[in-house]
Amino acid sequence: MNKMTAQDYIEKAFSKGKAFIPFITCGDPDLETTEKLVYAMEEAGADLIELGIPFSDPVAEGLVIQEASERALKGGVTTDSIFGMVRKIREKSAVPLAFMTYANLVYTYGLDRFLSRCKDCGICCVILPDIPFEEKGEMQDKFQEYGVKLISLIAPTSQERISKIAMEAEGFVYCVSSLGVTGTRDQITTDVGAMMARVKKTKDIPCAIGFGISNPETATEMSKVADGVIVGSAIVKMVGDYGRECIEPVSEFVRNIKAAIDKK
Repeated sequence: MNKMTAQDYIEKAFSKGKAFIPFITCGDPDLETTEKLVYAMEEAGADLIELGIPFSDPVAEGLVIQEASERALKGGVTTDSIFGMVRKIREKSAVPLAFMTYANLVYTYGLDRFLSRCKDCGICCVILPDIPFEEKGEMQDKFQEYGVKLISLIAPTSQERISKIAMEAEGFVYCVSSLGVTGTRDQITTDVGAMMARVKKTKDIPCAIGFGISNPETATEMSKVADGVIVGSAIVKMVGDYGRECIEPVSEFVRNIKAAIDKK
Protein backbone atom coordinates (compact mmCIF):
# COMPACT_ATOMS: atom_id res chain seq x y z
CA MET A 1 0.00 0.00 0.00
CA ASN A 2 2.72 2.43 1.00
CA LYS A 3 5.86 3.08 -1.02
CA MET A 4 7.74 5.55 1.21
CA THR A 5 10.07 4.13 3.86
CA ALA A 6 10.26 5.40 7.43
CA GLN A 7 13.55 7.11 6.61
CA ASP A 8 11.96 8.78 3.55
CA TYR A 9 9.24 10.28 5.74
CA ILE A 10 11.73 11.51 8.35
CA GLU A 11 14.03 13.05 5.75
CA LYS A 12 10.98 14.76 4.23
CA ALA A 13 10.03 16.18 7.65
CA PHE A 14 13.46 17.71 8.27
CA SER A 15 14.24 18.73 4.66
CA LYS A 16 12.63 22.19 4.65
CA GLY A 17 14.55 23.99 7.37
CA LYS A 18 13.37 23.70 10.95
CA ALA A 19 10.68 21.05 11.39
CA PHE A 20 7.49 21.81 13.27
CA ILE A 21 5.99 18.74 14.96
CA PRO A 22 2.56 19.19 16.57
CA PHE A 23 1.04 16.52 18.84
CA ILE A 24 -2.64 15.63 19.17
CA THR A 25 -4.47 12.91 21.09
CA CYS A 26 -6.34 10.55 18.76
CA GLY A 27 -10.08 10.45 19.41
CA ASP A 28 -10.35 13.74 21.29
CA PRO A 29 -13.05 14.83 20.77
CA ASP A 30 -13.55 12.06 18.15
CA LEU A 31 -11.59 10.37 15.36
CA GLU A 32 -13.36 12.35 12.64
CA THR A 33 -12.02 15.59 14.18
CA THR A 34 -8.56 14.03 14.62
CA GLU A 35 -8.47 13.19 10.91
CA LYS A 36 -9.55 16.72 9.96
CA LEU A 37 -6.89 18.16 12.27
CA VAL A 38 -4.16 16.17 10.51
CA TYR A 39 -5.10 17.63 7.11
CA ALA A 40 -5.51 21.14 8.54
CA MET A 41 -2.16 21.07 10.39
CA GLU A 42 -0.37 19.75 7.32
CA GLU A 43 -1.81 22.60 5.27
CA ALA A 44 -0.80 25.08 8.00
CA GLY A 45 2.84 23.95 7.80
CA ALA A 46 3.28 20.93 10.10
CA ASP A 47 6.23 18.84 8.90
CA LEU A 48 5.58 15.71 10.98
CA ILE A 49 2.50 15.01 13.10
CA GLU A 50 2.67 13.10 16.35
CA LEU A 51 -0.47 11.09 17.05
CA GLY A 52 -1.02 10.08 20.66
CA ILE A 53 -2.65 6.69 21.15
CA PRO A 54 -4.66 7.12 24.38
CA PHE A 55 -3.51 5.01 27.31
CA SER A 56 -5.07 4.67 30.77
CA ASP A 57 -1.85 5.49 32.63
CA PRO A 58 0.21 7.97 30.57
CA VAL A 59 3.09 8.47 33.01
CA ALA A 60 4.97 11.08 30.95
CA GLU A 61 1.94 13.31 30.43
CA GLY A 62 0.72 16.32 32.36
CA LEU A 63 -2.92 16.95 33.23
CA VAL A 64 -3.94 18.37 29.83
CA ILE A 65 -2.94 15.27 27.85
CA GLN A 66 -4.08 12.91 30.62
CA GLU A 67 -7.57 14.43 30.43
CA ALA A 68 -7.58 14.25 26.63
CA SER A 69 -6.69 10.54 26.83
CA GLU A 70 -9.52 9.97 29.32
CA ARG A 71 -12.02 11.74 27.06
CA ALA A 72 -10.89 9.71 24.04
CA LEU A 73 -11.07 6.39 25.89
CA LYS A 74 -14.51 7.23 27.29
CA GLY A 75 -15.57 8.06 23.74
CA GLY A 76 -14.70 4.52 22.70
CA VAL A 77 -11.50 5.04 20.69
CA THR A 78 -9.39 1.91 20.22
CA THR A 79 -5.98 1.17 18.74
CA ASP A 80 -7.74 -0.64 15.88
CA SER A 81 -9.94 2.37 15.12
CA ILE A 82 -6.86 4.63 15.16
CA PHE A 83 -5.10 2.40 12.62
CA GLY A 84 -8.26 2.59 10.49
CA MET A 85 -8.14 6.39 10.63
CA VAL A 86 -4.45 6.45 9.65
CA ARG A 87 -5.17 4.25 6.63
CA LYS A 88 -7.81 6.79 5.54
CA ILE A 89 -5.33 9.65 6.02
CA ARG A 90 -2.74 7.81 3.92
CA GLU A 91 -5.18 7.68 0.99
CA LYS A 92 -5.19 11.51 0.90
CA SER A 93 -1.92 12.65 2.46
CA ALA A 94 1.79 11.79 2.59
CA VAL A 95 2.47 13.92 5.68
CA PRO A 96 4.97 12.12 7.97
CA LEU A 97 3.17 10.56 10.95
CA ALA A 98 4.49 9.23 14.27
CA PHE A 99 2.74 7.45 17.12
CA MET A 100 3.38 8.32 20.74
CA THR A 101 2.12 5.81 23.28
CA TYR A 102 3.27 3.42 25.99
CA ALA A 103 4.99 0.04 25.96
CA ASN A 104 2.19 -1.76 27.81
CA LEU A 105 -0.32 -0.82 25.13
CA VAL A 106 2.01 -2.02 22.36
CA TYR A 107 2.74 -5.33 24.10
CA THR A 108 -0.95 -5.89 24.88
CA TYR A 109 -1.85 -5.26 21.24
CA GLY A 110 0.98 -7.56 20.13
CA LEU A 111 4.35 -6.15 19.10
CA ASP A 112 4.46 -7.86 15.69
CA ARG A 113 0.85 -6.98 14.94
CA PHE A 114 1.39 -3.37 16.01
CA LEU A 115 4.54 -2.90 13.92
CA SER A 116 3.10 -4.69 10.90
CA ARG A 117 0.13 -2.30 10.90
CA CYS A 118 2.44 0.72 11.43
CA LYS A 119 4.47 -0.31 8.39
CA ASP A 120 1.36 -1.00 6.32
CA CYS A 121 -0.21 2.41 6.90
CA GLY A 122 2.96 4.50 6.75
CA ILE A 123 3.68 5.35 10.40
CA CYS A 124 7.35 6.25 10.18
CA CYS A 125 8.24 6.15 13.85
CA VAL A 126 7.00 5.42 17.36
CA ILE A 127 7.84 7.24 20.60
CA LEU A 128 7.58 5.18 23.80
CA PRO A 129 8.61 7.44 26.69
CA ASP A 130 8.45 4.65 29.28
CA ILE A 131 11.10 2.42 27.65
CA PRO A 132 14.52 3.20 29.17
CA PHE A 133 17.47 3.13 26.77
CA GLU A 134 18.97 0.14 28.58
CA GLU A 135 15.80 -1.93 28.08
CA LYS A 136 14.98 -1.29 24.44
CA GLY A 137 17.28 -3.90 22.87
CA GLU A 138 14.83 -6.65 21.86
CA MET A 139 12.13 -4.14 21.01
CA GLN A 140 14.50 -2.14 18.80
CA ASP A 141 15.39 -5.34 16.91
CA LYS A 142 11.70 -5.85 16.14
CA PHE A 143 11.31 -2.25 15.00
CA GLN A 144 14.26 -2.67 12.63
CA GLU A 145 12.75 -5.89 11.29
CA TYR A 146 9.57 -4.00 10.30
CA GLY A 147 11.35 -0.86 9.09
CA VAL A 148 9.74 1.43 11.68
CA LYS A 149 11.93 3.79 13.72
CA LEU A 150 11.90 3.58 17.53
CA ILE A 151 12.68 7.14 18.59
CA SER A 152 15.24 7.65 21.35
CA LEU A 153 14.64 10.28 24.03
CA ILE A 154 17.28 12.25 25.91
CA ALA A 155 16.59 14.37 28.97
CA PRO A 156 18.50 16.89 31.10
CA THR A 157 19.26 14.00 33.48
CA SER A 158 20.73 11.77 30.75
CA GLN A 159 24.18 13.36 31.24
CA GLU A 160 26.93 10.91 30.25
CA ARG A 161 24.34 8.58 28.67
CA ILE A 162 23.58 11.13 25.93
CA SER A 163 26.44 9.98 23.69
CA LYS A 164 25.49 6.34 24.18
CA ILE A 165 21.83 7.01 23.36
CA ALA A 166 22.76 9.14 20.33
CA MET A 167 25.07 6.45 18.98
CA GLU A 168 22.17 3.98 18.66
CA ALA A 169 19.43 6.49 17.80
CA GLU A 170 17.43 6.16 14.59
CA GLY A 171 15.24 8.62 12.68
CA PHE A 172 15.59 11.62 14.96
CA VAL A 173 16.35 12.23 18.63
CA TYR A 174 13.56 13.53 20.88
CA CYS A 175 15.16 15.97 23.31
CA VAL A 176 13.13 16.53 26.47
CA SER A 177 13.60 20.20 27.35
CA SER A 178 12.56 20.07 30.99
CA LEU A 179 12.31 17.74 33.93
CA GLY A 180 8.86 16.39 34.80
CA VAL A 181 5.86 15.64 32.60
CA THR A 182 4.53 17.30 29.46
CA GLY A 183 2.81 20.66 29.80
CA THR A 184 3.19 24.32 28.95
CA ARG A 185 5.89 26.32 30.74
CA ASP A 186 6.59 30.05 30.93
CA GLN A 187 10.25 29.51 30.11
CA ILE A 188 12.75 26.73 29.56
CA THR A 189 15.89 27.04 31.64
CA THR A 190 17.64 23.81 30.66
CA ASP A 191 20.80 24.20 28.57
CA VAL A 192 19.28 22.40 25.59
CA GLY A 193 22.05 23.71 23.36
CA ALA A 194 24.59 21.61 25.27
CA MET A 195 22.36 18.54 24.94
CA MET A 196 22.09 19.09 21.18
CA ALA A 197 25.82 19.62 20.80
CA ARG A 198 26.56 16.37 22.58
CA VAL A 199 24.20 14.44 20.31
CA LYS A 200 25.61 16.04 17.16
CA LYS A 201 29.17 15.35 18.25
CA THR A 202 28.27 11.66 18.41
CA LYS A 203 26.02 11.31 15.37
CA ASP A 204 24.69 13.41 12.51
CA ILE A 205 20.98 12.93 13.26
CA PRO A 206 18.12 15.46 13.49
CA CYS A 207 17.23 16.62 17.01
CA ALA A 208 13.75 17.84 17.93
CA ILE A 209 12.89 19.48 21.26
CA GLY A 210 9.63 18.90 23.12
CA PHE A 211 8.00 19.31 26.56
CA GLY A 212 7.01 22.81 27.62
CA ILE A 213 6.98 24.70 24.30
CA SER A 214 3.70 26.56 24.04
CA ASN A 215 4.13 29.82 22.10
CA PRO A 216 5.96 31.26 19.07
CA GLU A 217 8.58 32.99 21.25
CA THR A 218 9.74 29.81 23.01
CA ALA A 219 9.52 27.87 19.74
CA THR A 220 11.79 30.44 18.09
CA GLU A 221 14.35 30.21 20.91
CA MET A 222 14.39 26.41 20.80
CA SER A 223 14.66 26.31 17.01
CA LYS A 224 17.95 28.22 17.22
CA VAL A 225 19.61 25.13 18.69
CA ALA A 226 17.40 22.28 17.41
CA ASP A 227 16.39 20.86 14.03
CA GLY A 228 12.75 20.63 15.07
CA VAL A 229 10.25 21.85 17.65
CA ILE A 230 7.51 19.69 19.19
CA VAL A 231 4.36 21.27 20.66
CA GLY A 232 1.73 19.14 22.38
CA SER A 233 -0.11 20.39 25.45
CA ALA A 234 -0.90 23.85 24.05
CA ILE A 235 -2.62 22.26 21.05
CA VAL A 236 -4.34 19.52 23.05
CA LYS A 237 -5.71 22.17 25.44
CA MET A 238 -7.08 24.10 22.47
CA VAL A 239 -8.79 20.93 21.18
CA GLY A 240 -10.26 20.36 24.66
CA ASP A 241 -11.53 23.95 24.84
CA TYR A 242 -13.04 24.12 21.35
CA GLY A 243 -14.10 20.51 20.78
CA ARG A 244 -15.22 19.89 17.19
CA GLU A 245 -14.80 23.62 16.46
CA CYS A 246 -11.03 23.39 17.05
CA ILE A 247 -9.88 23.08 13.42
CA GLU A 248 -9.45 26.78 12.64
CA PRO A 249 -7.93 27.86 16.00
CA VAL A 250 -5.43 24.99 15.85
CA SER A 251 -4.59 25.77 12.20
CA GLU A 252 -3.88 29.39 13.06
CA PHE A 253 -1.70 28.36 16.02
CA VAL A 254 0.30 25.94 13.83
CA ARG A 255 0.73 28.62 11.14
CA ASN A 256 2.04 31.09 13.73
CA ILE A 257 4.54 28.66 15.23
CA LYS A 258 5.77 27.52 11.81
CA ALA A 259 6.18 31.13 10.67
CA ALA A 260 8.10 31.97 13.86
CA ILE A 261 10.62 29.16 13.53
CA ASP A 262 11.04 29.77 9.79
CA LYS A 263 12.04 33.40 10.23
CA LYS A 264 13.92 33.12 13.55
